[in-house]
This record gives sequence, structure tokens and C-alpha cells, in this order.
Amino acid sequence: MSDPAASPEKLHADQVAFWRGEGGALWLDRDARIESRLKPLGEHALRAAAARPGERAIDIGCGLGHTTLALARSVGPTGHVLGADLSPDMIAEASRRAASAGLAHARFAAADASTHDFGPEAADLLFSRFGVMFFGHPEAAFANLRRGLKPGGRVTLLVWRPVKENGWMFVPFMAAIPHLPPMPRPNQGDPGPFSLSDPDRARRVLGAAGFVDVNLDRVDDTMSLSDGPLEDAVRTAIDMGPLARPLRQADEATRARVADAIQSALAKHLTAEGVRLPAACWLLTARNRG
Repeated sequence: MSDPAASPEKLHADQVAFWRGEGGALWLDRDARIESRLKPLGEHALRAAAARPGERAIDIGCGLGHTTLALARSVGPTGHVLGADLSPDMIAEASRRAASAGLAHARFAAADASTHDFGPEAADLLFSRFGVMFFGHPEAAFANLRRGLKPGGRVTLLVWRPVKENGWMFVPFMAAIPHLPPMPRPNQGDPGPFSLSDPDRARRVLGAAGFVDVNLDRVDDTMSLSDGPLEDAVRTAIDMGPLARPLRQADEATRARVADAIQSALAKHLTAEGVRLPAACWLLTARNRG
């Protein structure tokens, strides 16, 4: 179990501090490799969102703005997209990229979406690709987000299903565990990548926040950990998955043992096209009660 002293408030504060600091800087440094892996999954959500010309959208946990800019192209210059993320580093780079792409109607805010004032009934669409699973009090956070949606406004979120269904995380994680100190086991619903993996809980959270017509569709895809050498797959597994933070705190010898163990595990999944493993998500849709 997780540390009983780790209250939802503390867990949320830890997430905020991490992404406003080293987390954002590290993601920025590894953006090209990470985005190439996440983009195919995000396309499922962008298609479901079906942003239309002239609409206003909010993109939560936008990172470096890849999905924000995609939405901006869909809504066109008569629309508007606001990308929000905790990391000032990533927001600064996302703003630069929007300006370079000539997408002046894409704006960005370094903000905690759980409390940020998005303006009353400002948006037609609330969107997120893996950016809404880290709230300490998700019902309150989603209620805050709902206030930024017009009556009848729609929601499209992509979140992870349980870790055991996500071989791209589970396989390297299980290979690494024997070489790492014991890690706290999170309680169900603790802020983290799998906080909305239980479909009943996801429905309860959004329902309590005031959303209606909550629906979850399965997305079953694959994650390409590399398009070539096995060593690239090991690096991606360490950079993107749940091992990233504990390994940054480990000594060099431990990191080497973990990398060797992961390489042996991933070698069983190496194909001519690289290492590919299951990626399992929920495509969550809802709307603001009108």
C-alpha cells in the first residue's frame, strides 16, 4: 500500500512540483522520441474529438503542444485552442512552436488545470491525451474544468487502462523490479497514470463533477518502443514508463543492472520492425449537462 501519510493533497503537490521542475525539463529533452511513440495513440482521441472550424477547445496536460496544434488546425483561424500544462518549460516551447507554425489562435498557459479559471462556459470541447490522471481531488478538478465548457459542450479524454494490459510498461517494469528497492504500491485512485483505469471509477468521477453521457470505449493498439535497435527500446522504456523516476534516484550500478534486465525482457519482443508491445487505453467521452 502507499504511505498513509501521502494524502491526496501531498500527492497532487508532488506532481505539480515534479512537472514544474525536472519532469518538464526531461520531457522537453526527450520530446522527439516520446512524441513519435504517443502520436499514434493520440490520433484515436483527435478523431473522436472531431474539432470543427470555429470551435473553442481546451487541451489539458498539453505538454509541448502537439495535440493543441492539431486541434488548432482543425478549428481554423476562426476558432481558438488553449493548451494548459504544469510545466513552464514545455509551455514556453509550445508557444514558440505555435508562433512558428503561424497558429496565432493556439494559446498556452502554465497552469494547474484543477484550479485554473478557464472562464465561464468558454469552450465547446475539453480534450486531453494522458493529461488528466494526476489530480489529487479529481471530482473537484473535473468540476472546475466543466465550468469552462459551454452547456452541452463535449469531452474527449484518452487515459491508460490497467498497467497489466499495457505490455509496453508492464514487461520492462517487471524485469526491473528485482533490481530496485521496494516501491510503495499506490492505492486505487491515487494520482498517477492509472488513476482512471477502472471504468466504474472513471464514470463516478465524471458523474460527480456534473458530466453526463459518460462513455468509455476500449482502444487496443501497440506501442513501438523502437523502430530499430534493441538499445533504443530500452531507452524508451526507461524514459517513458513508471521506471523513469525511481531510476533517476538509483546509483549507476543499479541503473546498469536494470537496463540489462530490461534488454533481456524486450529481446523476446524484437521484430524486424523493432520492439512493439500492447498499449491499452480508454477513450472517454462525455458532455456538459445543458
